[in-house]
Amino acid sequence: MNDKFQTTKEAITTYFRGVRTEWGKITWPEKHQVVVETFFVVAIVFIFTVFIYFVDIIFNALLSKI
Repeated sequence: MNDKFQTTKEAITTYFRGVRTEWGKITWPEKHQVVVETFFVVAIVFIFTVFIYFVDIIFNALLSKI
């Protein structure tokens, strides 16, 4: 039982050492890039939401005449 515990402990330790190594390789974007891309995502979502809303109004009007 103790041998299995020790093997599991070593595996977990090795995993987290690998995570720490890979974490150091990450290149994070600059703050300006994050702000600009976030603005574009919000704007595109807003535009599509308005578009879907108008399409829904049109379809409701057309289907209510049937």
